[in-house]
Amino acid sequence: MKKALVCGAGGFIAGHLVKKLKREGLWVRGVDIKPHEFAPSAADEFLQLDLREPANCRAALTLGDGTFDEVYQLAADMGGMGFIHSAECEIMHNSALVNIHMTHAAATMGVPRYFFSSSVCVYRDMAPGEPEMTEAQAVPANPDNEYGWEKLYAERMTQAYGRRFGMQVRIARFQNCYGPEGTWTGGREKAPAAICRKVAEVEDGGTIPVWGDGTAVRSYTYVSDMVEGIYLLMHSELEGAANIGCPQYVTVKELVETVAEVSGKRINVRWTPGPVGVQSRNFSNERIYSLGWRPKVFLKEGIGHTYPWIEAQVKAARAK
Repeated sequence: MKKALVCGAGGFIAGHLVKKLKREGLWVRGVDIKPHEFAPSAADEFLQLDLREPANCRAALTLGDGTFDEVYQLAADMGGMGFIHSAECEIMHNSALVNIHMTHAAATMGVPRYFFSSSVCVYRDMAPGEPEMTEAQAVPANPDNEYGWEKLYAERMTQAYGRRFGMQVRIARFQNCYGPEGTWTGGREKAPAAICRKVAEVEDGGTIPVWGDGTAVRSYTYVSDMVEGIYLLMHSELEGAANIGCPQYVTVKELVETVAEVSGKRINVRWTPGPVGVQSRNFSNERIYSLGWRPKVFLKEGIGHTYPWIEAQVKAARAK
């Protein structure tokens, strides 16, 4: 039986990834600084460790009978646009330490295959309608935020360790991921979860505040599609970064309208100043498509799965 280590298993995407790996028949150890907030870990073993410490990275990688076959590094200090803009130092400090120590430990301990979760935040701001950007066009670099700069550095470092130690490295650049069992309140939630929460909290015919003017363009990738892409990429021979994202691009206004439609409510919007991020991004998915991956869940269906889950969380929180 192959054995996998999933770093960040107390978080949203990695928590779903653990379930995917278990379905594929792997023995899985999850590790994170915190347990999963919404669901018991599906891992065979879960270790609560602070991966900013090098000794904890080595402990996470230590097996009594050999070495992990696969390591998935998704642990990071991150959140939605509000958090990314307000916690620049924490993001760069904490995520850099995790990646430096975990990459070094995995390579020097002989891990044969290593996955790193990067982000489309490595790309520059784009105007709506610009031609698709390929992975190679991330350099010369001009990320919009420090989260993107840290990810770009970590990509380079992981590849350097791969070359030095013969470790097969696979890198995915995630587009905005959403779905059930993700952060939905507290300041770290991303746009789909934040909009779902606001709509769930307001009465029919009420008004919700949304940052910006609604024209920013985004692509939202449902979590089951994301973990399928991770699994395919990890077991492929595709070297270098690969974008994983849904090719359906919508404005923030269209996102709000979709959530309102799924909720069955009439919603008014008060557009307010706030950290919107880039105006648009448009990426080529041809590299991940070459592995046979295609998104199966588009926005309305994905919100149809996500909104009821967040609505239930809102009702449960009010009942306490």
